[in-house]
Amino acid sequence: MECSLIKPNIITRRRNSLSVNIFKASSSSSSSFNLKILSFFLFFFLIFINKLVSSSSSYSITGAEIEDIDVNTNSLFPQILKEEAVSRLTELGKVSDADHFLERTFLSPASGRARSVIRSWMEDAGLRTWVDQIGNVHGRVEGINATAKALIIGSHLDTVIDAGMFDGSLGIVCAVSALKVLKINGKLENVTRPIEVIAFSDEEGVRFQTAFLGSAALAGTLPASALQISDKSDVTVQDALKENSFEGTEESFLQLKYDQRSVWGYIEVHIEQGPVLESLGFPLGVVKGIAGQTRLKVTLSGAQGHAGTVPMAMRKDPMTAAAELILLLESFCKHPENFIFYDGQCKGFSVESLSQSLVCTVGEIYSWPGASNVIPGQVTFTIDIRAMDDMAREAIIFELSKQMYQACDRRSVSCVIEP
Repeated sequence: MECSLIKPNIITRRRNSLSVNIFKASSSSSSSFNLKILSFFLFFFLIFINKLVSSSSSYSITGAEIEDIDVNTNSLFPQILKEEAVSRLTELGKVSDADHFLERTFLSPASGRARSVIRSWMEDAGLRTWVDQIGNVHGRVEGINATAKALIIGSHLDTVIDAGMFDGSLGIVCAVSALKVLKINGKLENVTRPIEVIAFSDEEGVRFQTAFLGSAALAGTLPASALQISDKSDVTVQDALKENSFEGTEESFLQLKYDQRSVWGYIEVHIEQGPVLESLGFPLGVVKGIAGQTRLKVTLSGAQGHAGTVPMAMRKDPMTAAAELILLLESFCKHPENFIFYDGQCKGFSVESLSQSLVCTVGEIYSWPGASNVIPGQVTFTIDIRAMDDMAREAIIFELSKQMYQACDRRSVSCVIEP
């Protein structure tokens, strides 16, 4: 096998050999989020931002500043960092394309409403705002040195289907709230470098099955051919952009790329969406890295037949083949050490580190014709593979694909694995 690195679809910058920290808040009790924790965290985030943009050599926060949180509760700005922040999270959580659950996909009607709401909040915080040609909402303050590299803070405004209201929205609201406090204190225009808040139009990839459209366009890792990707209704990305009054041209698309030399760092606050922090009793954690993601579609084709007349020994059943492949995937991700073999070329990761970050999911599965008394003729399912090490993820995909094809051959079922 060959090993190579994949460019991540996110704007990042390394400083002092360490990537800029991205915070994760505990996903505990999403329906009754602890307001004291939220206001404490937002105040800490405010100090963090203030330090980042007022010092070129240190990220440190002094004990005196932390102690001041306890002795001076007014410094928590509860009207902004608690009441208003929670109110905005709740408001954004109701901006949905569905009536009874939260669904806000890329360039949907609800997405347009969310863009308007978020932009108004950015303007309220004293930021200059605009919406770019992929639907990202930007809010920026130049500070005292407009030519300096910018600190970017952001998260995504789109959601999965039946989403939690903190997913993505928390990072946007935290950033805007912190900068609004700087505005009230009269410090916003005095920051030593530009600060730009970005609400990315697409991270989830639900509508077009291609994640990170918003950030990848800014990072320059999304080709112009992405404009021709279609959703399930055969609407292309280009069509959707034009329907939302964007240009939707290759030229406007390629002009979105940010010059890496203009970006000083990127930080993001995000809900954990998992049980780890809650199980440890921690309200807040700092992540160790950004997990790269690969999405695959597996299509299995067999022999469609009657459920009552085709003997078991003569079946070419793509559904039972899919079940075997899905269990194979689970085994890979639970015990990668049993499947990954070194050939002298892969030296960038350890199996131990891979096992700590590797996760795999089958989120969709379809069969044709989809009748209870018919052996399916075709089954399609999706695979989502994530790991912090790109090389390790490639190694897993290589070996997994090989063994999936072998399993299909044994079952006399054809198999196609594609991005």
